[in-house]
Amino acid sequence: MVAGGFSAILLGVFYHIVDVWRWQKWCQPFVWMGMNSITIYMTANLIGEFTRPAQRLAGGDVKALFDGHVAEGSGELMISIIGLLLAFWFARFLYQRKIFLRV
Repeated sequence: MVAGGFSAILLGVFYHIVDVWRWQKWCQPFVWMGMNSITIYMTANLIGEFTRPAQRLAGGDVKALFDGHVAEGSGELMISIIGLLLAFWFARFLYQRKIFLRV
C-alpha cells in the first residue's frame, strides 16, 4: 500500500513537471531508452550486459585507482556507471538513426 501510494504521488509529480510545466529536455534519455527497449534488452543479453565492455574500458588500473583512493568498491560502482552510460549511448545512437525493432 505504501509503495503504491508513493508511486501514485510520483506519477502525479512527473505528470505535472513533464506535461503541465513542459519541462521535457531532461527526460530525453528515457525517450531513447523507451523507443529501443527491446533492442537494448536483446543487445545486453547477447554481449552479457553492458558491464563487460565497461570492464574493458574502466577495469584494471582505473578500478584499482578508485578502490584505493576513493573507497573500497567504488571501482565496481564506476564500472556499473560506465555500463549504464554505454547503454544510453547505444540507445541514443539507434534513436538518431531511426533504427527501431518492433514486434
